[in-house]
Amino acid sequence: MKYWRETIAVTKRILIELLRRRRSLIFWSIFPISVLTLSGFILAERAELPLADAFSYAAPSTLVGAALFFSCLGGTVSTVVAEREQQTLKRLFLSPLSGLSYFLGIFLAHSCIGIGQALLIYAVAAFWGATFKGSILLGLTIIFLSIAAYVGLGFILGTQLARRIEDVNSLVAAFGVPLLILGGAFLPTALFPKTLINIAKYNPIYHMNEALVSVSSKGESVDKITSHIVFLLAFAIVMIIGGWLSYQRMLIVERRL
Repeated sequence: MKYWRETIAVTKRILIELLRRRRSLIFWSIFPISVLTLSGFILAERAELPLADAFSYAAPSTLVGAALFFSCLGGTVSTVVAEREQQTLKRLFLSPLSGLSYFLGIFLAHSCIGIGQALLIYAVAAFWGATFKGSILLGLTIIFLSIAAYVGLGFILGTQLARRIEDVNSLVAAFGVPLLILGGAFLPTALFPKTLINIAKYNPIYHMNEALVSVSSKGESVDKITSHIVFLLAFAIVMIIGGWLSYQRMLIVERRL
């Protein structure tokens, strides 16, 4: 119960701080809605699809690419770097708050943001007639695995590579934008040549995108996307472990300073 109370307290503090700033939440809403709208109308025009089908296909790609990537990965990196700059970690050492609760609190806060974005994107897509055709439970599983992978990677990047808040944008852009394009977040993977498809299979965003598109817009069952789920599960576990170890290493360094 102690860890649970502390985790909830950290989560509430981060979410309240975001609500006070508001700017980040507004941008995290405007950006995916804009990408979804553009992608939906482009697909409807170029692929000669009904608007409902176009938005059904665009929604999952927008969620894992435009929404979760920047809020859960970029947001985690920003939170970790900002907490270091504001000396929050120094105060953590003087309080009874455990490091595990702090780690889980940041994870839960960005998970809440990711779920909120998922609801927002699918609400906009539903406005244009799109429907979630597959299993909602399976879709939520893919979304949670994606959030876990992004947040874990965010801890790794935020603790090991980013030193100042100015580093966040360049770091996320350098690592993220090529992976997003290669993962099919902005261009359908059906347009990729075979060589790029073979390379994309090592990209976790590709598996997030393909799995969620298959469930959401095609209504496929778990046996059709087993390879994507297995890859995502393994990647998420590795990222969470890597994020936790990177966080522990950061705490050791911060204690010495």
